[in-house]
Amino acid sequence: MAGQSNTGHETYYVPESSKLAVSATIGLVTAVYGAASVINHHSYGAGEESNSSFILAAGLAWLFGTLYVWFRTTITENRAGMNSAQLKQSYVIGMQWFIFSEVMFFAAFFGALFYIRNLAGPWLAGEGAGTMNSLLWPGFEYSWPLMNTPQDAIGGVQAQAAAGHLANAGEFTGSEKHLSFPGFSNIGHWLPLYNTIILLASSFTCHIAHMGIKNNDRKKFNTWLTITVVLGVIFLFLQYKEYHEAIVEYGIRLNSGVYGTTFFMLTGFHGFHVAMGTFMLLVQLLRSVRKGHFSANDQFGFEASSWYWHFVDVVWVFLFLFVYIM
Repeated sequence: MAGQSNTGHETYYVPESSKLAVSATIGLVTAVYGAASVINHHSYGAGEESNSSFILAAGLAWLFGTLYVWFRTTITENRAGMNSAQLKQSYVIGMQWFIFSEVMFFAAFFGALFYIRNLAGPWLAGEGAGTMNSLLWPGFEYSWPLMNTPQDAIGGVQAQAAAGHLANAGEFTGSEKHLSFPGFSNIGHWLPLYNTIILLASSFTCHIAHMGIKNNDRKKFNTWLTITVVLGVIFLFLQYKEYHEAIVEYGIRLNSGVYGTTFFMLTGFHGFHVAMGTFMLLVQLLRSVRKGHFSANDQFGFEASSWYWHFVDVVWVFLFLFVYIM
């Protein structure tokens, strides 16, 4: 009301109206649609022409372009002193909710893995009521990792169609080998172990960088953040090597039954998050080196990126245990 005094209250900066949120949503939806199309094309439409890769690339380019403009505007406003303590706290809460949404995202995939390994797989092999095995997949025996799919057990997709089965959703041939724990005698050639060591080390180096900027030691911050980014790049390179080994040498693909599907969905999405986290940390490093951004009292851009990086590391620990070990 007119005449009311705001004495004792800080000024809260309200940004001007913007279409950036709508623009980011368009890019994200397009990228997700393109990613789903790429997966479907490689699984069921190999050899056919498809524009799915273009849709994915266009969606990602649109999204990243929008985020670049959005973050640049936000950084400019903060450097100009427009952000109040209350607004900065809203950024913290927003990042916390974003990480929580990512926790739920991975929880869904881990839940699917649990359901397949502990419920659906045993049911198909005759456990429980035992009807599924006799009706659809006679002769199928369940074990994990699943090298012999139910379709393999009855002689392939042709036998399935000839038998009049209704569950004909494509051809699923099990892989030749798996990437689970190979035993201590072969542990020196097991890439997931090296990736685990690298990610855990990167979480430690990221923490040291955080301590550096909290003490206004920019040299320490830049040095250890550089090491963290390098470790992230090494992880991605080793995951590429692992994928090459899985596809070329072991025959593991998205359509290699539920083992191939869950393996690539979990490790693939995690790899994407590592790439995104590495990029986020690289941006913070460039801001510090080239622009002198961040101080002991103003470092949220880096803090948010470091929280995300620690989250990615924790997810990998669970992924390492449930996908590779157990």
